[in-house]
Amino acid sequence: MKSMTKYLVSVSGVTLAALAASPALAAGTDAGSSILNTVTVEYQVGGNDQDDVVASDTFVVDRAINVIVAEVGNATTSVSPGEQDAVTTFDVTNETNGFIDIALAVSQIVGGTAAHGGTDSFDVNNVEIYVDEGNGSYDGTESQVTFLDEMGNGETRRIFIVADVPTGLSTGDVADVELTGTAREGNSGTTGGAVGGAITASTGGDTAGVDTVFADADGVFDGVAFDDDDYTVLAAALTALKGSTVLSVNYPITGATEFYNIPGATVEYCIAVTNAAGGADATSVQISDPLPANTTFVASSIVIGGTATIDDNGTPGNPADDTLTSCDNSGGSAGGSFGSNTVSANLGTVSAGTTEIVTFRAVID
Repeated sequence: MKSMTKYLVSVSGVTLAALAASPALAAGTDAGSSILNTVTVEYQVGGNDQDDVVASDTFVVDRAINVIVAEVGNATTSVSPGEQDAVTTFDVTNETNGFIDIALAVSQIVGGTAAHGGTDSFDVNNVEIYVDEGNGSYDGTESQVTFLDEMGNGETRRIFIVADVPTGLSTGDVADVELTGTAREGNSGTTGGAVGGAITASTGGDTAGVDTVFADADGVFDGVAFDDDDYTVLAAALTALKGSTVLSVNYPITGATEFYNIPGATVEYCIAVTNAAGGADATSVQISDPLPANTTFVASSIVIGGTATIDDNGTPGNPADDTLTSCDNSGGSAGGSFGSNTVSANLGTVSAGTTEIVTFRAVID
């Protein structure tokens, strides 16, 4: 078996389509072709030309089996937890000097170093193989295949591995996938039917007919090639903190200089939602906060936006012991809604490495 060196680093979409639609360079003279070589000997006797002597040799070109599988792009595929139909891309080339079928199979490693670094830590689900229809990119119109039928001399076809990503994963989790192509007997260019039978190499030396030789460059000589790609998770890591502050506004004791959580006092709640740095943006972020018993919501008091001060308690990157010390909603704007005794607000996108806040007020009954 052989894992071929990555050979496509970065190309435009136009170039990708051209690669998918065009055959590779042919892999030499077709097997079964006859090579005729004739020698002519001229001579004289007594200064007079004599009839030429002619001798010929003919042999038949044997079949050299060689399959190449190469990942396209030389980069990991970034995915989100729960993503459906995540795609990795390969090119499969028949470098055999004749038609063959190529059986395809996908495997996943268990642990170990993935194709683009990192340690394989999960498996993707519902893995399927599709063949490109000619535009070089996966668009969902492709045919699902288990083999490539009647691959011609030097022909390349683009293959897509399509899989689902499990939920519950974290940024940096990696899944390696390996595509293997195995040479099988073809039908001399006649398509259709099942994959051809196994190919057996000839033994006992060259014969007058078409012999078969495994010509794998890796020296294993088995007609099998493979290459790897991987999926790397880019996830959002949201944490939420909540705090409350007694306000001086509408405080029920006239002239007070200190403020306590007493009946009639107004409390401002602050909800801080943080998305850890280094991951993906969190989108469609919404909060739902049922109003606690013994409080009355202050109408039109919901404000979205502003800043929060968070104490990491000396352990940056460990949100478990973080505390919310203060919020400033002066840069925010009115929004959200209150219904069924619940405060709701749409934060939209919370970018990686940022914190968004929502504040609202309630009076203690």
